[in-house]
Amino acid sequence: MTVTDADHESEIGDEQSAVVPGDRAVLDMLERTLAYARERDYTGWDYGDGMSSRLRRVLPIESKWVNISFQELVKRAPINVRPLLLVEQRRNYQGAALFAMANQTADRLVAPGRADGEGASTVDYGREATELADWLVNNRIDGYSGYCAGYPHPIQHLDGRGYPGQPDIINTSFGVKALLRAAAFDTRYAETVRDAADFVVDDLNYRPVEAGRGAVVDYHTKHPQDYFTINAGAICARTFVDLYDRFPDDELLDRARGLLDRVEELQTPLGGWMYRDPPEASHLSMDTHHNGFIIESFQRYRDVTGDDRYDDCLARALAFFRDELFEPNGAPNFDETSTYPRDVHASTQGVLVFTYAGDLPFARRILQWAFDNLHAGGGQFYSRRGRWYVKRVTLMRWCQAWMAYAMSEYLDARLSGPE
Repeated sequence: MTVTDADHESEIGDEQSAVVPGDRAVLDMLERTLAYARERDYTGWDYGDGMSSRLRRVLPIESKWVNISFQELVKRAPINVRPLLLVEQRRNYQGAALFAMANQTADRLVAPGRADGEGASTVDYGREATELADWLVNNRIDGYSGYCAGYPHPIQHLDGRGYPGQPDIINTSFGVKALLRAAAFDTRYAETVRDAADFVVDDLNYRPVEAGRGAVVDYHTKHPQDYFTINAGAICARTFVDLYDRFPDDELLDRARGLLDRVEELQTPLGGWMYRDPPEASHLSMDTHHNGFIIESFQRYRDVTGDDRYDDCLARALAFFRDELFEPNGAPNFDETSTYPRDVHASTQGVLVFTYAGDLPFARRILQWAFDNLHAGGGQFYSRRGRWYVKRVTLMRWCQAWMAYAMSEYLDARLSGPE
């Protein structure tokens, strides 16, 4: 389905929105995407939620391989088998953070009383944002050194099992980001996450590397220490930078630089990053959305500090990201050697990276590719396009939250930049 600006030109008058005319279709899609999630209370299936299956829970067997079978089946099946396996739909912490930020941006972008074909909108995006922020506060994980968060469902790893209530840096990082932004409504949100750095240092074992430059950190509290998940380290560095931006403390920047120094050292000659160090610790190589996370972390450091120490690294990474991980028409590749599957999360991360790089035309092209190839209608997005078929599965965090957040960040950049 192709969504063009002309389709919606009459729906949003110039006096009703500060969004430039060429992006009115994106604003319309953002509202539809948020509506899809809001009507479902931001609750749905997630990428690796197979162990939430009620069928799995009644089996009188405790087996790592049975767990992995359920988990990988829901990930890899060409159709959505979650209803058959009675997989529970839940609200994801990271997803709620993304929705909170997207709603907060929509609150600024959409003028009150905007009219559409059905009459005046009654959506209070600011209230949606604060209610989600409150949910993030109320569902953080207690019992650790500082603010932290985790997944709502169990996860089976090859080297152990994760449970709800076990925090990790990814969910923690996005919670920090969302609640720092929500401080625009109430400064107490920022105070909630102020001690997240203590969680990283004490509970995720922030430590200097034994050989080489910089520091590393564990992905989660049960993480083996014989490998380093590179994008998690970069995202952790971004968390230190986000905290520094609100609570200036040189120690936060020093810790961010320690992690980014190590990530920079692990950059491959191609300009991208493997998923783990050592590389053989994972089946993934230089996949698109994880490389996008890393690039975004370097971008955030540069934007907040003005420090150019990573500029060469960032330039090589951006060139690799665009030339190897995206097609000229905006289609995302899976990694540096595989075109398919073309994943919605790869698209959204591309939108974010190129938006923050100031390449708004290419970010818009990626959005249009997603609209044309992954949009199911009504603001609902599918997860992947394979070579011969579309995987018609909608995941609330993976598809809806990331699409809403990417569109909101793109539109925010267009609003604040020259028309």
